Amino acid sequence: MAVQRIAIGSPGEAAQPDAIRAAFAEFFSLLIFVFAGEVSGMAYNKLTNNGPAIPSGLIAASLSHAFGLIVAVSVGANISGDHVNPAVTFGAFIGGNITLLRSILYWFAQLLGSVLACIHLRSATGGMVITNHSCSSIMHKYFKIGDELLL
Repeated sequence: MAVQRIAIGSPGEAAQPDAIRAAFAEFFSLLIFVFAGEVSGMAYNKLTNNGPAIPSGLIAASLSHAFGLIVAVSVGANISGDHVNPAVTFGAFIGGNITLLRSILYWFAQLLGSVLACIHLRSATGGMVITNHSCSSIMHKYFKIGDELLL
């Protein structure tokens, strides 16, 4: 890794109009993506009464995430590079594509966007439980942590 490519950035960089515009693009991208992904999970749980995962439901959730990601990327691709993920922002920082100060600004906007998406989703659905991500009971039947595949 070329350490000389990593840059801290200037203190005034966070106040520049292009940096603020890019942070807003990251904010709205994550808000859209998390909202679309979580609403698909909530709808799936509502339709199946929290039942086991079935292939059609998994495909619907995958398509919802894919379309949400397409919209999120189209929102800010030409503004911020549209990372849509704090890990991608970290990779861009390590690769020397953005400065540390800009990556901190992006991380703050991304995390704030995802938190506000969940808050908005909670209020828009009348307090429905936001889904947590874990393996379904069907997967536990086939896999054990630390063991080989049991078919």
